[in-house]
Amino acid sequence: MRALVVGGAGFIGSHLCDELVGGGVETWCVDNLSLGQRRHVAHLLGRPGFCFREVDVLDGESVRRLFGETAFDVVFHLAANSDIRAGTSDAFLDLRLNLLTTLEILEAMRGSGARRLVFASTSAVFGESQALLHEDHGPLKPISFYGASKLGAEAYCSVYAHTFGITTTIVRFPNVVGERATHGILFDFLRKLAATPHRLEVLGDGRQQKPYLYVSDVVNALCLVMQAQRSLFEAYHAAGEGSTSVREIAEIVVEAAGSPETTIIFGRDDRGWLGDVPRFAYDTRKLAALGWRPRYSSTAAVRHAVRRLLENGF
Repeated sequence: MRALVVGGAGFIGSHLCDELVGGGVETWCVDNLSLGQRRHVAHLLGRPGFCFREVDVLDGESVRRLFGETAFDVVFHLAANSDIRAGTSDAFLDLRLNLLTTLEILEAMRGSGARRLVFASTSAVFGESQALLHEDHGPLKPISFYGASKLGAEAYCSVYAHTFGITTTIVRFPNVVGERATHGILFDFLRKLAATPHRLEVLGDGRQQKPYLYVSDVVNALCLVMQAQRSLFEAYHAAGEGSTSVREIAEIVVEAAGSPETTIIFGRDDRGWLGDVPRFAYDTRKLAALGWRPRYSSTAAVRHAVRRLLENGF
């Protein structure tokens, strides 16, 4: 099998490359290194069955040339803007990095004959909802440009699946944590503590409550759905058991960083930024029916990820 991982030098993508190469899958990693980092895949460079290419997916000609060079059995599309807040100040950012990158990949697949796509999506496509979110939950009313662009990308994937036969699996992630993270709440808290050890400012009132998932559990889900497609277009939800509040996370980070004298200062708003969804919960029974079980619960994932980030640097 030959796999292409788009965004393969990023946080989740690099862990996926590790798993695929370790499983004997010939793995091509594509990244423009704007958010991804070469050091994330440096240990794979030169290994048989691994190929790294620095490619900007928005450059359609380069992408089509790549697909013309070799045939891929499966394409994992993980390239995206991972900073939801940044999209608030630049309305075109998520359009380019989330939606247009997807269109370029789909067009290259259509032209080359590649017919298997696994697409990384998000809970942000739903917007705010008090319901347990199952895969067909509606209506979908995203409140961030990130969520809107991912929803648009899902729609394009559906069109290409049903019109051109590109078998597609959507995997909607929750908040993913682990080593090699370059963004996210744990990364932000640890960076803040490194700068001001006695003071940790938290965006929002700390009552935001979400499920967190360790990166290895996400990778296991991606590899499972790669082999378990039941129809032309499927969606799955992945999440650790339970959820964790921002207040709990702040306390876990302070404790793990050895900063008992740190004062945690919370904001007044019920969310961290414009477009932030303060709480949601996933129904993961569909993915569980395939045999998937996360190794870590939500809070255990946070604790383990903090330890790994402190051990490996952030």
